[in-house]
Amino acid sequence: MHGAYIIDHYTPIMMAFAVGLDAFSVSLGIGMARLRLRQIFYIGCLFGLPHIIFPLLGLLLGQKLSSEIGHFALIIGSLLLITIGLQMIFSSFNYETKQVSMPTISRLLMLALTVSLDSFPIGLSLGLSGAKIFMTLMFFGLSSTLLTCLGLLIGRKVHFFLGVYSEMLGGSVLCAFGLYMLFGP
Repeated sequence: MHGAYIIDHYTPIMMAFAVGLDAFSVSLGIGMARLRLRQIFYIGCLFGLPHIIFPLLGLLLGQKLSSEIGHFALIIGSLLLITIGLQMIFSSFNYETKQVSMPTISRLLMLALTVSLDSFPIGLSLGLSGAKIFMTLMFFGLSSTLLTCLGLLIGRKVHFFLGVYSEMLGGSVLCAFGLYMLFGP
């Protein structure tokens, strides 16, 4: 019973944090443009919204597929998390895509959509494992919004080196949860 509680409550929180770290790393570069606090709030919300929509789509599809593929759902979900985690770790070594100049609305929208795309397969994985939809979406939205705002604020003070490490950390967390789901108790 206690093991089910851990999967039901802590897994979506940690996954939301891991996915939000991608938005955090991108927002560090944007924050170097010396944005006003109102702009930081709006950009945080702009990044948070797709982090609710994409996991929702993934969760709904995952729940539908879960009933159809039965016991393979956990294996597929675990492998998806490991794959996404490894992709995040390897992409953290690509420094060229992290540089962002003065933000425009279209650029911010594209960045928000780009950094939230990885939340769709994670939502799919959580849907396959039977995660609760509302709680998961709340964690994903709040986590990405707060981490984006934090990254923008920190970006005003520091340089890009934190972004690389945060993306590596996020990928490591996703890999760890994928392995836990696959081999854990």
